[in-house]
Amino acid sequence: MASLVLSPPLRPRVPFPSYLHRLHSARSILASPGHVNPNSRRRGNPRESLAASVTTEPRVVVPLPPVETERGGEQKLAAWRSVRQERWEGELEVEGEIPLWLHEFRHLFDGYATLVRLSFRGGRMAAAHRQLESAAYAAAKRNRRLCYREFSEAPRPENFLAYVGELASLFSGSSLTDNANTGVVVLGDGRVLCLTETVKGSIEIDPDTLDTVGKFEFSDGLGSLIHSAHPVVTAEEFVTLLPDLLRPGYLVVRMVPGSNERKVIGRVNCRGGPAPGWVHSFPVTEHYVVVPEMPLRYCARNLLRAEPTPLYKFEWHPESGSYMHVMCKASGKIVASVEVPPFVTFHFINAYEEEDGDGRVTAIVADCCEHYADTSILEKLRLQNLKSFTGLDVLPDARVGRFRIPLDGSPIGELDAALDPNEHGRGMDMCSINPAHLGKNYRYLYACGAQRPCNFPNTVTKVDLVEKRAKNWHEDGAVPSEPFFVARPGAVEEDDGVVISMVSSKNGEGYALLLDGSTFEEIARAKFPYGLPYGLH
Repeated sequence: MASLVLSPPLRPRVPFPSYLHRLHSARSILASPGHVNPNSRRRGNPRESLAASVTTEPRVVVPLPPVETERGGEQKLAAWRSVRQERWEGELEVEGEIPLWLHEFRHLFDGYATLVRLSFRGGRMAAAHRQLESAAYAAAKRNRRLCYREFSEAPRPENFLAYVGELASLFSGSSLTDNANTGVVVLGDGRVLCLTETVKGSIEIDPDTLDTVGKFEFSDGLGSLIHSAHPVVTAEEFVTLLPDLLRPGYLVVRMVPGSNERKVIGRVNCRGGPAPGWVHSFPVTEHYVVVPEMPLRYCARNLLRAEPTPLYKFEWHPESGSYMHVMCKASGKIVASVEVPPFVTFHFINAYEEEDGDGRVTAIVADCCEHYADTSILEKLRLQNLKSFTGLDVLPDARVGRFRIPLDGSPIGELDAALDPNEHGRGMDMCSINPAHLGKNYRYLYACGAQRPCNFPNTVTKVDLVEKRAKNWHEDGAVPSEPFFVARPGAVEEDDGVVISMVSSKNGEGYALLLDGSTFEEIARAKFPYGLPYGLH
């Protein structure tokens, strides 16, 4: 059982707005199995502990760990370090005013997955984090070494026979990680799943206690080992892509609430090769699924290697072409398949249907965080590169890439910047929108931009796609997480709500940041008991 420690509830310095209620966040963070605190275990019912943590009187007081320092006393940025505690829970002291209407959101960060929850009740904020009990994490903790194939690393076989056995387990999928560190989704039936690139890394959790319920088993027998790490999930459906490495293409599948069965909507055959392009995410509209095929393609040879390769499990094939495919949700038919300029993206932002004056759909517009077809961003995200920032401006440029995919049979699509990238410091990733505008025409997006020089996105940015302007929040030396927008109940304007980010400050501490979604002014922050490492989602 993971350890549980409670801090005393803290009273806010100022009253909160009367419309904020409760918010849950879930994320994964960098967590080394060698950094487990064996003395921080506490017995008891996690549900009762959660209730105790939001009462008005202190229950348990636990000294906070000292901030780790570099030589000479300079404090480390917590973003690039492992967290020492497997579990923590308690109330936070808030500076500023938090809306009382806020309900739930979930956010998952990279590394061995740790769930983080922020809860707002009666104008007060509490937080908790808990290590996700995946088989990969349990094995690493038990053996004090990597035991499963992760995104950038693989276990080193001790001898040739062990290598042969490793290959066999790779083909069966048993050696692939189940470290569900990429996303948290709430299904239409209320079940909460943590996900990653591997199908076996689909794990159900209890959102109230953050307990790991167990592996989520799909019942359809489709047999794929990998899927998009970011499915599109609404109250009505769960849609994802299953790359086919043997017959290069993608299955587009749907699962309805209350079911574990994915049903095939249709199939897209790749136009380039030798393998499908990586599909970390993809967008949808009201009536269509957009399937991107970028020239950063899966590579079976790299999957078989024990040592990391420059592009990890992928290879760059610009000569193979770049394509965008559009599938009708209702019929599964391909209604457009166009060639576009080369691109590299991890995260699509949104897509919508463009209509003419008679209301006929003439094109699909799809926006993404695009890295100018530059794969070096993968290398820049190595921890040693992030930790060794020297003040030089080394973050590769990025933009809001806007695809326009015509539906009139034209063979060519467009890719341009949706606004001047200098508006957001030529940095752009970790994006979100008002979820009410998913698959629809929209105006605002929230992401991490850049204030240069930097080696990583270091601003929280609001982009106005109509005015083509951006507002940027920045704090010297700080690294903010992917921002998440929560709309105010009853809001009419698209940006009427709160933007939330978790920030690692340069002094080694961390805090939850709340910005007004409209003005983008800071309205509150709440300090964590210790700095939390950075993660992606």
